[in-house]
Amino acid sequence: MATGWAGDGAVQDQIDATVKDAIKRARSRLPQGPGLERCEECDAPIPEARRKAVPGVRLCIECQQAQDEAETGSGGYNRRGSKDSQLR
Repeated sequence: MATGWAGDGAVQDQIDATVKDAIKRARSRLPQGPGLERCEECDAPIPEARRKAVPGVRLCIECQQAQDEAETGSGGYNRRGSKDSQLR
């Protein structure tokens, strides 16, 4: 049963489109092509097993971990869900 201006399933269609866009965006950020033999940050050798496992790899494990931690950061996730955390 549709209410208002939205047709049946319109909300689900919007959710599906949002998920598809997020997947497409995430896949576009994945490295592609041949991987580097040496890390572009610290010039350490990248093992062949890592180059085979991660297509287009550009960083050694240590530099990749540092980059991932910097991107993630500590967002101050409050598991208790207190009112103060929701106001920020």
